[in-house]
Amino acid sequence: MRVIIIGAGQVGSSIAADLDETHEVVVIDCDPERVDELNYSLDVLALHGDGTSVDTLEEADVDRADMVIASTDDDETNIVACATAKAISNAFTIARVKNTEYLRTWQRSEKAFGIDFMVCTNLLAAESIVRVVGLPAARDVDPFAGGQVQMAEFEVDEESPVANQTVSEADRFDSLTFAAILRDGEVTIPRGDSVIGPGDRVVVIGSPKSVQGFASSVSPDEPPGTAEEVVIVGGSEIGYHVARLLEERGFKPRLIEHDAERARELAEMLPGTIVMESDATDVDFLEREYIGDADLLVSALDSDEKNLLVSLLAARLGVERTVAVIDTTPYVDLFEAVGVDVGVSPREVVAEEITRFTREGGAENVALIESDKAEVLEIEVDAESVLAGKPIRESVATLPEGVVIGAITRRREFITPRGDTVIEPGDHVVVFVDSCVIDDVTPNL
Repeated sequence: MRVIIIGAGQVGSSIAADLDETHEVVVIDCDPERVDELNYSLDVLALHGDGTSVDTLEEADVDRADMVIASTDDDETNIVACATAKAISNAFTIARVKNTEYLRTWQRSEKAFGIDFMVCTNLLAAESIVRVVGLPAARDVDPFAGGQVQMAEFEVDEESPVANQTVSEADRFDSLTFAAILRDGEVTIPRGDSVIGPGDRVVVIGSPKSVQGFASSVSPDEPPGTAEEVVIVGGSEIGYHVARLLEERGFKPRLIEHDAERARELAEMLPGTIVMESDATDVDFLEREYIGDADLLVSALDSDEKNLLVSLLAARLGVERTVAVIDTTPYVDLFEAVGVDVGVSPREVVAEEITRFTREGGAENVALIESDKAEVLEIEVDAESVLAGKPIRESVATLPEGVVIGAITRRREFITPRGDTVIEPGDHVVVFVDSCVIDDVTPNL
């Protein structure tokens, strides 16, 4: 495909880096230094200009583009850029926005603003956070096949019962597939005799019930669903959506907001949430309100540094798990190394959502593992697929190493993949693919 990306920030650059080897990519940005950097670092054509300008879009040959992705940090710029591109081309347009009001308007009348697909950064980040609530030791959880399949990444600590077990010993669940073990930045496809070591991250794919069962094995002292005491720090859009989504799931979270007017507004919008007006870095306040007794604390302030500080304070006071919103994606690994249990990058989450539209073969859902180490794809198998009409052991033998069939759904029924399972056209398959073979594998699936 020919893809034009407007905005070379963290989201745009991440998407460009993911596509440059397999697609013709043009990146437009108003920062000349960033344009020069991309021209040297990636196999893309980077242009200096205004992505909302007809002249700039024509210079990028928008009339030949298959897709235009507007991913700047300004909602209005992205909307205007998509509308302009749609007016002078037939390209499929994707806009990234932060304001959920724009998303609601678009959802009421799809194609509004000249946008074919809209992704809301704040809402996607909140949904990502809520998915790890109540699932102990989980660092990431993604639903597939309409919720019938889950992919989850768990961190195994030294005290976990599964530490030093083989995969065969740890796999006591009928509908679970061990897709990968992440160790020291490397991805390993596990075998039955592979040993799960302390500090490893294990990626599993299966039914929600089996994933919850494995979560109990990893952390038996904290059964799934017991994170009843949740504290949210920061009444930002992300903090608000986390509280709202938790209310919908039956939780009664507490939310701490420093600004008095915003606190009153949130108290009116969130009837099932206790809203407290205070500075979340005030240790006396945190101790007085027994914040240390919380099962989970989500820090959703407007600063990465503040979120780190609040998370470390909470951990010191005794909070079981901390989740921090981290706007600067490269900081995620650093923050997790110094004590944050789960770092969520809104930019990374939205890049993941956009990526699925660019996958050859039309992946219906995509989850990125450790940013770029691997991908989990949901695909609908057609008659041309190498997976169709053959037992899995035969079809996988024709593919490179680094591919694991994690789950199958057929007419909305879950099927556990085994070596002799025959995949039929029309089946939805959730497959784990190492990033080093993704470009070779996806066209054949």
